[in-house]
Amino acid sequence: MLAVVGDLVEDIIVWPAGPLRRGTDNEARIYRTRGGSAANVAAFAAPLHATRFIGCVGDDAAGEYLAQDLEDFGVDVCVQQRGSTGTIVILIEPDGERTMLPNRAAATLLEPVSPEWLDDVDLLHVPAYSFDGSPVRESVEQMIAVVRARGGLISVDASSTHVIENFGLRGFLDQLERIAPDFVIANEDEARLMGFGDPAAERRILRRNPSTTYVLKSGPLPTRVLARGQEPLVVPVPPVSEILDSTGAGDAFAAGFLSAFLRTADLRMSCEGGHRAAQAVLGSPGATSPIPLPPKK
Repeated sequence: MLAVVGDLVEDIIVWPAGPLRRGTDNEARIYRTRGGSAANVAAFAAPLHATRFIGCVGDDAAGEYLAQDLEDFGVDVCVQQRGSTGTIVILIEPDGERTMLPNRAAATLLEPVSPEWLDDVDLLHVPAYSFDGSPVRESVEQMIAVVRARGGLISVDASSTHVIENFGLRGFLDQLERIAPDFVIANEDEARLMGFGDPAAERRILRRNPSTTYVLKSGPLPTRVLARGQEPLVVPVPPVSEILDSTGAGDAFAAGFLSAFLRTADLRMSCEGGHRAAQAVLGSPGATSPIPLPPKK
């Protein structure tokens, strides 16, 4: 079982018809979808591997709807309900890049969970957003300890440069050292902020967390996988014909990567699974495209 803990929120996706003009109306297409990094990963992973989502939504109609929507994707949904469901407004630029305006609300209110929610969990995936806020941070750290004690694996997604900057780089790296995850997944900007790209800094990071494998994405450039004592693994990314919206692509990569790893324990095949999953969402609004099944052997 793959378990994902974190945010389940409503995404409001805004595609302006052209460059934004201040102080007046701007024509736009607007979509409302289920969002939240953890929820996206769970939805993308469910067709590939048994998946559970753990989080907190508001005690409101939006929370009930979003939880049911996630369940309809085949996810085993375990949620607490309190406060108001969170919302993220996402502005899509002409090149598909996005700017996000989050109000996480109830997602930060997750309290310690029932031990049964962690039964049969082989890998717990934690977007770093879940370390940003209280009581969710303390609750997630308890979950990590339980899964680790039961022999499960831990994966952390760096989530965003904003999260790292909120911690401060030293604080973020200290957090990773305390958790000692089996995997850290980061995009190009997050990886650069952490020090990757500088060979000396990379060696320091690998010495600091010798049991952690770092999966470093770089858009259309090859994905690098770094682990102490091993030669870097470089996995090319197949070309994409059109990118309309990059929302959810990183979450899809995590879903494809982790699902493939649980099936194969092979890092190259896991990266290829991540690439296939990410490509499936680049041509649609939001993080809602189905993930293609892995090719048959």
